[in-house]
Amino acid sequence: MSRLAKKSIKVPAGVSVVQADGLVVVKGPKGEDKVKIAAGLDVKITDGSVMVSDVLGSRQSRADAGTVWSLISNAILGVTEGFGKVLEIEGVGYRANMEGDTLVLLLGYVNPVRFKLPPGVSVTVDKNVIRITGISKELVGQVAAQIRALKKPEPYKGKGIRYQGEVIRRKVGKKAATATTAA
Repeated sequence: MSRLAKKSIKVPAGVSVVQADGLVVVKGPKGEDKVKIAAGLDVKITDGSVMVSDVLGSRQSRADAGTVWSLISNAILGVTEGFGKVLEIEGVGYRANMEGDTLVLLLGYVNPVRFKLPPGVSVTVDKNVIRITGISKELVGQVAAQIRALKKPEPYKGKGIRYQGEVIRRKVGKKAATATTAA
């Protein structure tokens, strides 16, 4: 069995966890999140804790137990604190702004790129910093990856969209490469 699934998940005050129809529904101050329970698993909800155990004992159900444990733990954390990602835009003339629920990006293309946000995710833009927040860790990460994929940072000048703190390995350009070999 997964090492994680051997531990119980503590449920903080103000959060309710209910099991219904193969789902675990977690409700908290920031909203509601649902986690699907994989086949061959049993979820026991007692006052103040949640336990995930596998019933079948197969290799796959043991692996699924750890995955479902992590998903439930993330759902509890999401409805209490929420998750967030920060993206930075770097490049001359690269900008972002919000128009309703659409993120408008000027990334050096002929037309501005319009990215419609899915429900459950909110975005704020300050100069060249995009902050993505929501209660679902998976959805926040997916939206951040999709926005980053619109203009990945390139290795020569470093222009593009990157995660905050991401280090881009820079390459030497043609002129600098030929100057060092000629000397």
